[in-house]
Amino acid sequence: MRIVVDCRYTRIGQHDGISRFTAGIVTELGKLHPLTMLVSDHRQLEMLPPYPWQLVSPPTSIREPLVALQVRKLRPDVVFTPMQTMGSWGRDYQLLLTLHDLIYYENRTPPRDLPAPVRLLWRLYHLAWWPQRMLLNRADAVVTVSETTAGLIREHHLTHRPVTVVSNAADELGRPELPRRRPTVHRLVYMGSYMPYKNVDTLVLAVAALPDHELHLMSRISRDERERLTRLAPGARLVFHDGVTDAAYAELLSDATALVHASRAEGFGIPLVEAMRLGTPVVVSDIPIFREIGGDAALFFDPGDPESLVAALRALRRDGEWERRSAASVAVAARYDWAASAERLLELMRAVVAPGTRTRRLRRRR
Repeated sequence: MRIVVDCRYTRIGQHDGISRFTAGIVTELGKLHPLTMLVSDHRQLEMLPPYPWQLVSPPTSIREPLVALQVRKLRPDVVFTPMQTMGSWGRDYQLLLTLHDLIYYENRTPPRDLPAPVRLLWRLYHLAWWPQRMLLNRADAVVTVSETTAGLIREHHLTHRPVTVVSNAADELGRPELPRRRPTVHRLVYMGSYMPYKNVDTLVLAVAALPDHELHLMSRISRDERERLTRLAPGARLVFHDGVTDAAYAELLSDATALVHASRAEGFGIPLVEAMRLGTPVVVSDIPIFREIGGDAALFFDPGDPESLVAALRALRRDGEWERRSAASVAVAARYDWAASAERLLELMRAVVAPGTRTRRLRRRR
């Protein structure tokens, strides 16, 4: 079986969510079966394992609808892509597409780093369900990263193709001494963007009501957004890191009271897994995906009510509560593992290229 993995969404220099998913999956999948990676920039190879690769056009190119004509030269049996937008016209191989979440149907502001024409198409694309259905039904099977998103795919009847959950996971940031001791200083950590649906305002307002807590905001931030959050609650103890290395992030998490997240929608929640692996409790918004990821280890609050977050953080101070949540977090995080996800993906690949499956698809196209 010849496997090709689309790695063109790998970021240069530092991963985002989809980039990390790509690297995590392809690294472990390559240990189980030979494969070829697709890249669109040689610099992406710095963030990927040392497997065979092929340079093709980028996913934002006008050539994308016909990218299959480039991929066919590799004679793959199956191609896996971490997105649902990979061009498929002219393909003669099995195709697995990935849908991570449905966030942008309710929150249509696209990521700011995309080119202006792509941002416009992004908004138009999310005005109706039919474009999503059209894309997903081109596949032989659809992958998603959580049971929550799988349920939404079924609820909105987005595809008649089989849907398989290949769980997201998180890279190992360090090996702390366990069990952890309760920190003596109340440090809270937020890792994520400042998109409106991330609802960082609730975190800032809650910290303003807790003068002995400080909130560390880890991601890169614009000057305007930094000033806005500072004005929002002048009394809040905010520490802006404006981007950190994995080592610095792990060090801060390992000594934090909790990771906090007030998002109104997510596709998974990698920061939760990262924190829980280190024995750091998570205090997060009460949304379905965080219920799935955090399980019994997490403390939940109403994302629309800063006082609800304040109450949850105060609950964490009770005798034995922090220690109990810390131990539970390590156990819950162990469920999410790149190796297990790669095994699940390989199982799906073998199923779609099983004798007879490929023949039936080719007959339908003739």
